[in-house]
Amino acid sequence: MVSYVIIPGIDGSDERHWQSLWEEQWGGSAVRIAPASWSRPELSDWVDSVQAAHEAVARHDSEVVLVAHSLGCWAAAEWLDRVRPAGVTAFLVAPPNTRDASFPSRAAASFVDMAAHPLPCRSLLVAGDDDPYCDPTASAAFAREWQARPHVVENGGHINSDSGLGDWPAGRELLRTLVDHSNA
Repeated sequence: MVSYVIIPGIDGSDERHWQSLWEEQWGGSAVRIAPASWSRPELSDWVDSVQAAHEAVARHDSEVVLVAHSLGCWAAAEWLDRVRPAGVTAFLVAPPNTRDASFPSRAAASFVDMAAHPLPCRSLLVAGDDDPYCDPTASAAFAREWQARPHVVENGGHINSDSGLGDWPAGRELLRTLVDHSNA
């Protein structure tokens, strides 16, 4: 059985975001993180929230998939680095470059200058080739440093509601393939 931890970016994902649509379809097998600091993210709060969500869905003989978007990718990576859990897979979509001028450093100061380290699990990093928050060179570097398989979405932007993806069927297929490979 697969359970999901939904880890959105700053301010969460709105009702049109693919994460929200997937969460609704998954029902009780998915839990969204609930940090107190959605708009002014604090890394420790977000990592604690990932832990709480993981505990809510983790079951014996169950795989947990972290479904992270934007700043949520960094919270997921930090949690994975600290906890190093077994039976977890990471689907990381559109991580922002926390060292770039486009990063909202005032709002998310504890995330500034984060470094990517090898993740202790199977992972896939999906990035838009025209993401305004992370250029392709930086996203490729994050994939290498996290040891995540990279996948580039042409004209995907930040792969969010503004990208007009709706339910994002191509993303669901990428996720399915990731989960199937981790169970092989």
